[in-house]
Amino acid sequence: MKLITRLFILVIPLWFVACSPGEKKSSETKESKPTEQAISTNDGFMGFVPSVVRIESFDQGRFLESETAFFVDSNLVVCRLAPLLEATDALITPLDETKKFKITGFVAIDRINDLILLQTEGIIRRGLPLHEGIAVNGEKSLFLAKPQNNTLPLHRGQITGYGNVKGSMRYHVSNQFRSQYYGTPVFLADGACIGLGYSEVIDYENQPLVIPSTIIKELMRKANREAQPLTNIKTTASKAVSEANSKIKGLLLETDLGNIRIRLSNETPEYRDNFIALVNENYYDSLLIHRVIKGFCIQSGAADTRYAGKDDIVGWKGPGYTLPAHIVPKFFHKRGMIGSPRKPDRGNSKRRSDGSQFYIVTGRTYSDQELNEIEKETGYRFSANQRQVYKTIGGAPHIDGSYTIFGEVVDGMNVADKINQLPVDSDFRPLQDIRLRKITIIK
Repeated sequence: MKLITRLFILVIPLWFVACSPGEKKSSETKESKPTEQAISTNDGFMGFVPSVVRIESFDQGRFLESETAFFVDSNLVVCRLAPLLEATDALITPLDETKKFKITGFVAIDRINDLILLQTEGIIRRGLPLHEGIAVNGEKSLFLAKPQNNTLPLHRGQITGYGNVKGSMRYHVSNQFRSQYYGTPVFLADGACIGLGYSEVIDYENQPLVIPSTIIKELMRKANREAQPLTNIKTTASKAVSEANSKIKGLLLETDLGNIRIRLSNETPEYRDNFIALVNENYYDSLLIHRVIKGFCIQSGAADTRYAGKDDIVGWKGPGYTLPAHIVPKFFHKRGMIGSPRKPDRGNSKRRSDGSQFYIVTGRTYSDQELNEIEKETGYRFSANQRQVYKTIGGAPHIDGSYTIFGEVVDGMNVADKINQLPVDSDFRPLQDIRLRKITIIK
């Protein structure tokens, strides 16, 4: 019985707590940073000015935020997702004029990399030339500002590193981006755009970063032909979309070790609709199955795992939002059930769930005596049916009543079991990277 008590203390905190990242540093040169200065020059970059814009976001007419963005194709603008998360409308103003143009909607979104691809209305501009591959440390980097008196200010710096930053690949540069320049295109000396610049606080220091052009190109490859309204950025589904989701037969999870077919519950529609929305965005493509606890579960869906190195701490990053708890009394953690992890009650009294992560219960069988001990520990009472299932089929009874269950496996538990047997490190991360290649909706 003492073994079970220790299991509660050990497993639940390590599995469900979103810890502060102690992430591995990117490969970064230690060269001194060049002095940042604005130089009045034409330097051949004047032709890029019409393709750089200011973007303003609005919520039902109420101004939200303003940043820089830029054209990557004749009617497509790329910018950071963050300023548009609550937006219903957006306008752009090119640096070479004062007229504002409307954004019709978005054609692609990447929550992990904080990017969105927008479609314009009434304006066509040349897309900036995106750099192929990864630029080299030490290369000069620069970004431009609005022309003044027929001269073009260029802010110069250099690339100082490239690596994983909070779960996404980024360039480190010595350029200094003030908030008005967040979203600006950053160029090499030859005029190729290496990506989108911004700053973020890391290790208590504001660090200038660039989202690589390779990620922008990948987003362009995934673009839809028809634009979706900005209101669809929120994962809350409309009544029509939710009704259509309720008729979906299932989803196919393709992993490195085989396929798992699942079914989502219509009794937890907000979780079902959120999961399907993320699948449609290709959010889960190439994420790791990053946590495996033998006789308990396998877990995936963490945004910081797509580019994770072997020494990176993972499992703490979601899509930028959480979901309200929806615990359906008749659902319990029998083998094959799918649930949503969350932070512990301390600091999360409403038991809100992570917005993207999920676990599949592999479980084990329990005796009546063990179930009695669990009831004493948790205060949760098992029905006769639950006891019978846990004694014969198995599951994870010690988390019943505490975590939202929103689906179940209908085929492929042998694959989940195979993953569950993999050797892991002290944080329960498999020693061999196993990826969730993609998820496909089964109509």
